[in-house]
Amino acid sequence: MPIDDNNHNSSNKYMRHSLRIKNYNYSLPGAYFVTICTYRKENILGYIIDGKIELNVLGKITVREWLRTFQIRKNIQLDEYVVMPNHFHGIIILTENNGHNSLCPYKNNQKPYNCRGTMNRAHPFTYESFGKPVPGSIPTIVRMFKSAVTREIKQLDYPFFYSIWQRNYYEHIIRNENELNCIRKYIQENPLRWQYDKENQEGKPDDIEKKFWKDFS
Repeated sequence: MPIDDNNHNSSNKYMRHSLRIKNYNYSLPGAYFVTICTYRKENILGYIIDGKIELNVLGKITVREWLRTFQIRKNIQLDEYVVMPNHFHGIIILTENNGHNSLCPYKNNQKPYNCRGTMNRAHPFTYESFGKPVPGSIPTIVRMFKSAVTREIKQLDYPFFYSIWQRNYYEHIIRNENELNCIRKYIQENPLRWQYDKENQEGKPDDIEKKFWKDFS
C-alpha cells in the first residue's frame, strides 16, 4: 500500500502526538539528538549480523543523504549517527554564523528556556508566521532529510511511493557534555545491543536500555 502522510494515522497503534516544548525555538545553536523510525518500524534499512549493521540499498541511501545534509548547510556540524534496521539515530549540532556552538541553546548570552533535556515526539514543522517552516531549524532539517531519502528511493523499483518513514520523529535537547558523551556511546553501541533495542519489535529491553530512555523522558 502506498505510504502517505494521510495514511500514517489510519491506525491508532501508529498515531503520533506532538509533545514538543511549547514556544521553544529549534533554530537556536545547540546539540540535538534525533531518532527517526521507519513506517510501522519495519526492518527495511538493513540487518544486524554479529553485532554489526549490514546496510541494504535503502540504508545506504539513508547514510548518503544524511552526510549530504551536512554538506549543503553551513550552520550544522556532523556528529555520531547510526542507521539501524528500522530506525535512525543522529546528533545534530546547530552553530552560529561564526561556527560557535553551545550544548544548551543560548540567545544574547542568556538562556531563553530552561534547557530541559526532555525527549519529545516532535511535530513535523516548526512554524514562523503564516505557516512557513523555519530555515535551518531542526524540524526543517529533519523533514528535508526524510524527503530526500524518500525521493531517492522512489527512483528505485521499491513499493514506497510516498515515504518510508513514520510521520513524526523523536528529539532531545542535549544539556551538557556528559549527556552528549552518553548519547554518543549509545549510538556507537546500538548495533551491538540490537537484541535489547526498544525499537526492535522482537527485542527485549534490558536495564541499560530502559535506564537510557528513562533519563530522556
